[in-house]
Amino acid sequence: MTGTITDDKTRKLGKMLEDARRVAVVTHTRPDGDAIGSSSAMACWLSGTCGSEVRLLLPNAMPDFLGFITEECCPGLVMRYDREPDEVLRWIASCDTVICLDASGFNRVEGMQEALRAADARKILIDHHLDPHSEDFDLVFSETSISSASELLFWILLSMTGTDDAGRLPMPVLRALLAGMTTDTNNFANSVFPGTFEMASKMLEAGVDRDGVLSALYDRCRENRLRMTGHLLKDKLRILSNGTAYIVVRAEELAEYDIREGELEGIVNIPLTLEKVRLSILMREDSGFFRASLRSKRGTSAFSLAERYFNGGGHEQASGGRLYIPADIEDASQVEAYVERVTDVFFASEN
Repeated sequence: MTGTITDDKTRKLGKMLEDARRVAVVTHTRPDGDAIGSSSAMACWLSGTCGSEVRLLLPNAMPDFLGFITEECCPGLVMRYDREPDEVLRWIASCDTVICLDASGFNRVEGMQEALRAADARKILIDHHLDPHSEDFDLVFSETSISSASELLFWILLSMTGTDDAGRLPMPVLRALLAGMTTDTNNFANSVFPGTFEMASKMLEAGVDRDGVLSALYDRCRENRLRMTGHLLKDKLRILSNGTAYIVVRAEELAEYDIREGELEGIVNIPLTLEKVRLSILMREDSGFFRASLRSKRGTSAFSLAERYFNGGGHEQASGGRLYIPADIEDASQVEAYVERVTDVFFASEN
């Protein structure tokens, strides 16, 4: 289906996994739907099909609404570095195979990165971001012209089964991959390719309950999230003459509305519904920095802006990054001025 999935590479992967006895599956910090979907599916497939002893190692917490994926796919196999660092590091040191999904390299797994680099294990990367750190891996599946790591893994697993029949894959694996692809495309609103629809069609043919997956993803929000969304759109949204819309979320607002990890997901996309907005930015205050989420319409590169001014990267229309205090701005009060200044410079350089 994609250029990176060749017969030689899938045979090499099959041999690696056939010999794997103790596996660490890892994904990026603050994991989103694609990270959890792809890594859970991989852990499930390895545990059930290959008989490997597997652990899914998360750097930190995932959003609550994604819990159904790990509960279905890999119950009892998830370990969090921020909760049990010693146990996680011992697992990494003892494993013979490491598989990294939805991250361009070990630099995105925070506290585990040095242990993963030092591990005496075969290392495999499956990712769809720009600029993969291929030098850290023995086998790399990297494809940017694809919706998600979940879609890439779907085609890899199908290739390994030697069939076009998605029904050959376990149902929990299919549901996890569909959830990952759905969230990373904003429910087919961006980063969609012909193969994305083909994947969805094969899922439906295999009997996946897409409505059930959508309900699990989108129909279980807390009231806090809805009220916070209203507050941000009414009181915090700023629209600039250069075509940028931005929202700055302060720590005290997160506390006031009791916002949990992942509950601001998707809000950054809303301003793009305005005709005059080409770029949308959401800045969330954290300890010593702001997290930046950037989304853009076709023709404007969220990736370039994230890379130049927000210590980040990602995809052409969907990227992320960080703004550090005091390295980038002296204090938190300067974030608005920084966003307005760099977007003016960015759009001036693009025109």
